[in-house]
Amino acid sequence: MKIETVCIIDDDPIFVYGTKILLNHNSWFGSSVLVYENGQEALDDLTALVKSEEKLPDVIFLDLNMPTMDGWEFLDEFVKLPIKNRPKVFIVSSSIDQKDIQKALSYAIVEDFIAKPLSNTLMANIFKAISEKDEPAL
Repeated sequence: MKIETVCIIDDDPIFVYGTKILLNHNSWFGSSVLVYENGQEALDDLTALVKSEEKLPDVIFLDLNMPTMDGWEFLDEFVKLPIKNRPKVFIVSSSIDQKDIQKALSYAIVEDFIAKPLSNTLMANIFKAISEKDEPAL
């Protein structure tokens, strides 16, 4: 399975730029990247996609510390949306606080907690794990 669309919710332009570079150099990734600077922008846009029954991103990379609506507030609202095929959500944060990690993993939709920065190897491992999980059993 190829990951067609990735959503990055992060207010750090350097992280967003670096993540786009990693995505473009990864054979598991398709072509589309949605970028939001805060959880409210992302929630508004993703809610509109759900209402119009358009396809949601396959993967969401979510930062925790952002203005307007942080990652926790985004998760609290996003889980309420009536979505059949939920995107795989990865918390990507500079926090290494065990409480943040435990809280993030307590959300059923969160696949993993990743400490910044992302690397090419880490990105390849993420996409490989997702595709292996989603492949039908023979």
